Amino acid sequence: MSIEIIGMVGTQNVSESSGSARGPAVDVDYLTRFAQAHEAAGFDRVLIGYHATGPDGFAVAAHVLNVTSRLKVLIAHRPGFVAPTLVARKLATLDALTGGGRVAIHHISGGDEADQQRDGDFVGHDRRYARTAEFMTVLRRELTATEPFDHDGEFYRVRGAFSDVRPPAAAGIPLYFGGASPAAVGVGAQHADVYMLWGEPLAQIAERVAEVRDAAARHGRTIRFSLSVRPIVAATEEAAWARAEQIRAATADRVAASGGAQVQGVMKAGRATGPTRSSSVGSARLQEQAAVADVHDERLWFGVTGLTGPGGNSSALVGTPAQVAEALLAYRRVGVDTVLIRGFDPLEDVVDWGHELVPLLRAQGALPVGPGVPVGDHV
Repeated sequence: MSIEIIGMVGTQNVSESSGSARGPAVDVDYLTRFAQAHEAAGFDRVLIGYHATGPDGFAVAAHVLNVTSRLKVLIAHRPGFVAPTLVARKLATLDALTGGGRVAIHHISGGDEADQQRDGDFVGHDRRYARTAEFMTVLRRELTATEPFDHDGEFYRVRGAFSDVRPPAAAGIPLYFGGASPAAVGVGAQHADVYMLWGEPLAQIAERVAEVRDAAARHGRTIRFSLSVRPIVAATEEAAWARAEQIRAATADRVAASGGAQVQGVMKAGRATGPTRSSSVGSARLQEQAAVADVHDERLWFGVTGLTGPGGNSSALVGTPAQVAEALLAYRRVGVDTVLIRGFDPLEDVVDWGHELVPLLRAQGALPVGPGVPVGDHV
């Protein structure tokens, strides 16, 4: 299987390397250019993120699909706010309206307690994952059932549920999922098609893949894996590391201006959004690795992770396009077949990656990998 390349679109022009945000919360022209840049650069799909103060992901996805012809979308959402039967019909309808095979959904059970509570969710961490498991069960059944069904669960109860609209493509709607806690592993192994991981060192990712694979096998399932990381690319390795230090400095200035990210919360669109009370095990793992060293595995950089605190993927791969491609393909050898890459200068980075990084990943990611095939021989 060739590697899948996912980007991430936003509705506001934000640069984390300069610490600036420009334009309204929904800048239609910027979103259009951002989506089309991903398609032109050769990306397969784009993630549309979720935040309790942000634009609606389904509406953003509809616009992205309308202004592109091939690009697929991955809509992030938090189970618990909308009934799974309704979400299933929303997904199937959007997929049917855009030709089929272009829509997927990403389930985030939530690790930021303050942001969960903005939308009225006060359910605890492990119970949220139990709810996600039930949500995914009902969602998948609504998408595939050939006759009305009933469901009686802890979180959801339906009678005669059925959808007249179906995803046109045989593959249906892929279910992506993220989480690092033991509760998350159990849910993802049983219900997800793609399990999403943040950018940790290679050995840790190999351990995570093995853990989830073993759990999935106990349910008679196989599962794919995605890695999220933030490339910092330049023509020379020296220039790439210099850019990383510029990003670190800009991030430090932004955090200081907000009163400290670990106290005041994560940054959204260049501003603090209030206190972050994180129960995210994935965020904690990144913070632990950042405390050990700035750089792991030669070019996996945690220079901004400790500054921004919990709240999202922040690890970066630093180097030339060939070096970053080689590092990403090393993860493929331990089981990752999807990469989600987003930049610190989001639109500009996508355009730049389309010249060399994405073509390298596309060409080399289609080659066979395994214990006897050195990744360096591919690049």
